[in-house]
Amino acid sequence: MNSAKRNVVTTEGLEKLKRELEYKETTEKMRVAEQLKYAIAQGDLSENAEYDAAKNDQAALEQRINELKALIENAVIVDESSTDEVGFGSVVTIIEQGDPDAEEERYTIVGSIESNPLENKISNESPIGKALMGAHIGDVVEAYTPGGALFFKVLDITAE
Repeated sequence: MNSAKRNVVTTEGLEKLKRELEYKETTEKMRVAEQLKYAIAQGDLSENAEYDAAKNDQAALEQRINELKALIENAVIVDESSTDEVGFGSVVTIIEQGDPDAEEERYTIVGSIESNPLENKISNESPIGKALMGAHIGDVVEAYTPGGALFFKVLDITAE
């Protein structure tokens, strides 16, 4: 049994990882190979900055490919179908309680490797995500954030 950390992902998140891996193993590897080929053609590798940059790009690319393979290998796809309670893949509409200027916010609960606040995807391990897990419509949950405790009312739960 692999002792690596299991990565909780949605089906969409796993597909995104697989697409990135395929891109890195094909297009990016070809680009770096061309970059290396060009740098080698410049001669004297001991003082060739382009060669050094290409080797660094190659190392970074291989590292990312290995990371992606590990993430995919250790991925656990979660059930995204429940709309009774907040879980992985749930799209949750909430509003902060106690703030008269608060507006409704809509988040998708994902695993930590998929989280992207700019896309309103929050991790189940984040303070707000953790507080929302298992909540039902109408529940008020308390999230312990670095700025203090915040209260959110769950207005709606849908599946992606």
